[in-house]
Amino acid sequence: MSIRDWPESERPREKLLARGSAALSDAELLAVLLGSGSSGKDAIALGRELLASAGSLGALLGRPEQPIRVGGLGPAKQARITAALELARRSLAEQLQQQPRLGNPRDSADFLRAQLRHLPYEVFGCLYLDNRHRVLGFEELFRGTVDGASVHPREVVRACLKHNACAVIFAHNHPSGVAEPSAADRAITHELRDALRLVGVRVLDHLVIGTGEPISMAARGLL
Repeated sequence: MSIRDWPESERPREKLLARGSAALSDAELLAVLLGSGSSGKDAIALGRELLASAGSLGALLGRPEQPIRVGGLGPAKQARITAALELARRSLAEQLQQQPRLGNPRDSADFLRAQLRHLPYEVFGCLYLDNRHRVLGFEELFRGTVDGASVHPREVVRACLKHNACAVIFAHNHPSGVAEPSAADRAITHELRDALRLVGVRVLDHLVIGTGEPISMAARGLL
Protein backbone atom coordinates (compact mmCIF):
# COMPACT_ATOMS: atom_id res chain seq x y z
CA MET A 1 0.00 0.00 0.00
CA SER A 2 1.41 3.36 -1.02
CA ILE A 3 1.11 6.53 1.06
CA ARG A 4 -1.61 7.72 -1.33
CA ASP A 5 -3.79 4.87 -0.04
CA TRP A 6 -3.38 5.88 3.61
CA PRO A 7 -6.04 7.87 5.47
CA GLU A 8 -5.53 11.53 4.64
CA SER A 9 -4.83 12.44 8.27
CA GLU A 10 -1.86 10.02 8.29
CA ARG A 11 -0.19 11.16 5.05
CA PRO A 12 2.93 13.20 5.93
CA ARG A 13 2.21 16.14 3.62
CA GLU A 14 -1.42 16.48 4.62
CA LYS A 15 -0.54 15.95 8.27
CA LEU A 16 2.04 18.76 8.08
CA LEU A 17 -0.42 21.16 6.48
CA ALA A 18 -3.18 20.33 8.97
CA ARG A 19 -1.19 20.04 12.21
CA GLY A 20 2.13 21.78 11.59
CA SER A 21 5.65 20.44 11.09
CA ALA A 22 6.17 19.75 14.81
CA ALA A 23 3.55 16.98 14.62
CA LEU A 24 5.71 14.94 12.23
CA SER A 25 8.44 12.50 13.14
CA ASP A 26 11.92 12.84 11.63
CA ALA A 27 11.11 10.09 9.11
CA GLU A 28 7.86 11.81 8.15
CA LEU A 29 9.60 15.15 7.62
CA LEU A 30 12.17 13.40 5.45
CA ALA A 31 9.33 11.79 3.51
CA VAL A 32 7.87 15.23 2.73
CA LEU A 33 11.32 16.44 1.69
CA LEU A 34 12.02 13.38 -0.49
CA GLY A 35 8.65 13.64 -2.18
CA SER A 36 8.39 9.95 -3.03
CA GLY A 37 9.76 6.59 -2.11
CA SER A 38 11.44 4.05 -4.32
CA SER A 39 10.65 0.61 -5.64
CA GLY A 40 9.34 -1.51 -2.79
CA LYS A 41 9.38 1.17 -0.10
CA ASP A 42 7.33 4.29 0.54
CA ALA A 43 8.85 7.67 1.37
CA ILE A 44 8.54 7.16 5.15
CA ALA A 45 10.25 3.77 4.94
CA LEU A 46 13.02 5.39 2.90
CA GLY A 47 13.30 8.13 5.50
CA ARG A 48 13.61 5.56 8.29
CA GLU A 49 16.26 3.67 6.35
CA LEU A 50 18.22 6.87 5.83
CA LEU A 51 18.10 7.69 9.54
CA ALA A 52 19.15 4.15 10.47
CA SER A 53 22.05 4.19 8.00
CA ALA A 54 23.30 7.59 9.15
CA GLY A 55 22.78 6.97 12.85
CA SER A 56 20.98 10.25 13.44
CA LEU A 57 19.21 13.05 11.62
CA GLY A 58 22.11 15.41 12.21
CA ALA A 59 24.60 12.95 10.75
CA LEU A 60 22.38 12.46 7.71
CA LEU A 61 22.00 16.18 6.99
CA GLY A 62 25.60 17.01 7.80
CA ARG A 63 27.31 14.86 5.20
CA PRO A 64 26.72 16.51 1.82
CA GLU A 65 30.20 15.59 0.63
CA GLN A 66 29.85 11.96 1.70
CA PRO A 67 26.33 10.94 0.63
CA ILE A 68 24.89 7.94 2.41
CA ARG A 69 24.38 5.02 0.09
CA VAL A 70 20.85 3.72 0.51
CA GLY A 71 18.83 1.96 -2.16
CA GLY A 72 16.32 4.37 -3.63
CA LEU A 73 18.23 7.55 -2.76
CA GLY A 74 19.16 8.94 -6.14
CA PRO A 75 20.90 12.21 -7.00
CA ALA A 76 17.66 14.22 -6.95
CA LYS A 77 16.71 13.10 -3.43
CA GLN A 78 20.25 13.56 -2.17
CA ALA A 79 20.20 17.07 -3.64
CA ARG A 80 16.97 17.89 -1.79
CA ILE A 81 18.50 16.83 1.53
CA THR A 82 21.66 18.83 0.88
CA ALA A 83 19.62 21.87 -0.17
CA ALA A 84 17.55 21.68 3.04
CA LEU A 85 20.73 21.78 5.12
CA GLU A 86 22.12 24.71 3.17
CA LEU A 87 18.87 26.65 3.61
CA ALA A 88 19.03 26.07 7.37
CA ARG A 89 22.64 27.30 7.45
CA ARG A 90 21.82 30.39 5.40
CA SER A 91 18.88 31.18 7.66
CA LEU A 92 21.14 31.07 10.71
CA ALA A 93 23.74 33.20 8.92
CA GLU A 94 21.08 35.74 7.97
CA GLN A 95 19.84 35.97 11.55
CA LEU A 96 23.40 36.45 12.74
CA GLN A 97 24.09 39.17 10.17
CA GLN A 98 20.93 41.04 11.19
CA GLN A 99 21.90 41.29 14.84
CA PRO A 100 23.06 44.83 15.68
CA ARG A 101 26.01 43.36 17.55
CA LEU A 102 27.15 40.26 19.39
CA GLY A 103 26.75 41.16 23.03
CA ASN A 104 27.92 37.74 24.09
CA PRO A 105 30.02 35.20 22.15
CA ARG A 106 27.27 32.63 22.84
CA ASP A 107 25.08 34.59 20.40
CA SER A 108 27.07 32.96 17.60
CA ALA A 109 27.06 29.40 18.99
CA ASP A 110 24.02 28.12 17.06
CA PHE A 111 25.40 29.37 13.76
CA LEU A 112 28.84 27.89 14.31
CA ARG A 113 27.42 24.60 15.54
CA ALA A 114 25.27 24.34 12.39
CA GLN A 115 28.35 24.95 10.26
CA LEU A 116 30.65 22.43 11.91
CA ARG A 117 28.92 20.01 14.26
CA HIS A 118 28.24 17.03 12.00
CA LEU A 119 31.31 17.08 9.76
CA PRO A 120 33.26 13.79 9.83
CA TYR A 121 36.57 15.66 9.57
CA GLU A 122 38.03 18.46 11.65
CA VAL A 123 37.53 22.04 10.44
CA PHE A 124 38.82 25.31 11.87
CA GLY A 125 36.85 28.44 11.01
CA CYS A 126 36.73 32.12 11.88
CA LEU A 127 33.80 34.44 12.50
CA TYR A 128 34.97 37.96 11.64
CA LEU A 129 33.60 41.00 13.52
CA ASP A 130 33.96 44.75 13.20
CA ASN A 131 34.80 47.15 16.03
CA ARG A 132 31.17 47.07 17.23
CA HIS A 133 31.11 43.27 17.16
CA ARG A 134 28.86 43.16 14.10
CA VAL A 135 29.34 40.12 11.91
CA LEU A 136 31.45 40.62 8.79
CA GLY A 137 31.43 37.00 7.71
CA PHE A 138 32.42 33.42 8.43
CA GLU A 139 35.13 31.45 6.69
CA GLU A 140 36.42 27.90 6.90
CA LEU A 141 40.20 28.27 6.98
CA PHE A 142 41.65 24.83 7.60
CA ARG A 143 40.41 21.32 7.09
CA GLY A 144 42.03 18.23 8.50
CA THR A 145 41.19 14.70 9.49
CA VAL A 146 39.70 13.20 12.64
CA ASP A 147 43.22 13.46 14.08
CA GLY A 148 43.29 17.24 13.81
CA ALA A 149 43.72 20.23 11.53
CA SER A 150 46.95 22.15 11.04
CA VAL A 151 46.27 25.81 11.83
CA HIS A 152 48.78 28.36 10.53
CA PRO A 153 48.84 31.70 12.42
CA ARG A 154 50.19 33.60 9.39
CA GLU A 155 47.15 32.54 7.31
CA VAL A 156 44.76 33.52 10.11
CA VAL A 157 46.36 36.97 10.38
CA ARG A 158 46.15 37.41 6.60
CA ALA A 159 42.46 36.41 6.58
CA CYS A 160 41.58 38.83 9.38
CA LEU A 161 43.29 41.70 7.56
CA LYS A 162 41.53 40.78 4.31
CA HIS A 163 38.15 41.02 6.06
CA ASN A 164 39.19 44.19 7.89
CA ALA A 165 38.21 42.46 11.14
CA CYS A 166 38.70 44.12 14.51
CA ALA A 167 37.75 41.01 16.45
CA VAL A 168 37.33 37.32 15.75
CA ILE A 169 35.70 34.22 17.20
CA PHE A 170 37.39 30.94 16.36
CA ALA A 171 35.55 27.66 16.12
CA HIS A 172 36.52 24.11 15.33
CA ASN A 173 34.78 20.78 15.65
CA HIS A 174 35.77 17.54 17.31
CA PRO A 175 34.42 14.72 15.07
CA SER A 176 34.62 12.36 18.05
CA GLY A 177 31.76 14.36 19.57
CA VAL A 178 33.71 15.20 22.74
CA ALA A 179 33.97 18.99 22.87
CA GLU A 180 36.49 19.25 25.70
CA PRO A 181 39.37 21.54 24.60
CA SER A 182 42.64 19.67 24.25
CA ALA A 183 46.10 20.90 25.21
CA ALA A 184 46.75 21.49 21.50
CA ASP A 185 43.55 23.56 21.26
CA ARG A 186 44.69 25.76 24.12
CA ALA A 187 48.18 26.13 22.69
CA ILE A 188 47.08 27.20 19.19
CA THR A 189 44.51 29.60 20.67
CA HIS A 190 47.21 31.38 22.67
CA GLU A 191 49.51 31.43 19.63
CA LEU A 192 46.78 32.95 17.45
CA ARG A 193 45.80 35.45 20.15
CA ASP A 194 49.38 36.67 20.44
CA ALA A 195 49.84 36.90 16.66
CA LEU A 196 46.59 38.82 16.13
CA ARG A 197 47.32 41.18 19.01
CA LEU A 198 50.25 42.51 16.97
CA VAL A 199 47.84 43.68 14.23
CA GLY A 200 45.14 44.98 16.58
CA VAL A 201 42.64 42.10 16.24
CA ARG A 202 41.07 40.81 19.45
CA VAL A 203 40.21 37.15 19.97
CA LEU A 204 36.85 37.09 21.75
CA ASP A 205 36.41 33.35 22.01
CA HIS A 206 37.27 29.94 20.65
CA LEU A 207 34.33 27.54 20.52
CA VAL A 208 34.86 23.80 20.41
CA ILE A 209 31.95 22.04 18.71
CA GLY A 210 30.92 18.52 19.68
CA THR A 211 27.65 16.65 20.00
CA GLY A 212 26.33 18.74 22.88
CA GLU A 213 26.59 22.43 23.64
CA PRO A 214 29.72 24.14 22.27
CA ILE A 215 32.45 24.71 24.82
CA SER A 216 33.52 28.35 25.13
CA MET A 217 37.19 28.70 25.93
CA ALA A 218 36.56 32.29 27.01
CA ALA A 219 33.98 31.12 29.53
CA ARG A 220 36.50 28.57 30.78
CA GLY A 221 39.10 31.29 31.29
CA LEU A 222 41.38 29.72 28.67
CA LEU A 223 42.02 32.88 26.64
